[in-house]
Amino acid sequence: MSFDEKVRVNAYLVHPTPHIEVDTAKCRTCKTRPCLRLCPAGCYRELPSGEVAFYHDACLECGTCRIICTLGAVRWSYPEAGFGIWYRFG
Repeated sequence: MSFDEKVRVNAYLVHPTPHIEVDTAKCRTCKTRPCLRLCPAGCYRELPSGEVAFYHDACLECGTCRIICTLGAVRWSYPEAGFGIWYRFG
């Protein structure tokens, strides 16, 4: 089973308030923007305006973004109890 197939069987209970906040002012100064390439769920996307946006509804809660952001633009926490991802494979 491929990674994409495994991810599709997960379930989510998405809280209306994101568990990750991104300081877009810091993102504007970032030259490499590793979050756009390294988030395994693709939760970071570049908007037409050039700003980086975070979409929390498919987050795997892996913490990759808090490790790779060298500017400290990502404020990461787990979702409120009972919300977030429910892994259904492995």
